[in-house]
Amino acid sequence: MIGKLQCIVLDCHYPAALARFYAALLGGEVDRPDPRWSLDEDWSTLHTDGGLVVAFQRVQDFHPPQWPDPAHPQQIHLDVDVEDIEAAERAVIAHGGAPLKAYEGWRVYADPAGHPFCLIGGSA
Repeated sequence: MIGKLQCIVLDCHYPAALARFYAALLGGEVDRPDPRWSLDEDWSTLHTDGGLVVAFQRVQDFHPPQWPDPAHPQQIHLDVDVEDIEAAERAVIAHGGAPLKAYEGWRVYADPAGHPFCLIGGSA
């Protein structure tokens, strides 16, 4: 092993707002003080209950991905296990997510900054 994952970083326009969206989706604490990072309008974090840290970084000329268009690549995406995919979908939409495509047992959404992510039903 060369190293261990410190955090996953998503580029976006509005870091704090995107951190709150993912807190609603995954749980955890937004912008918990952490000596590894300074928190400001250009950087926000989400410390999940499982220990994973997702960070959100402001990019002035951010261009959101457009799934599944390879001309606008995903950059990164998350798969999220859920017990009830219908209830999870309602919550995602209520918090600003947008449905992109439904498949048998899983669905693709865009977060408020346009990053695609998947809800995987029944495997939580």
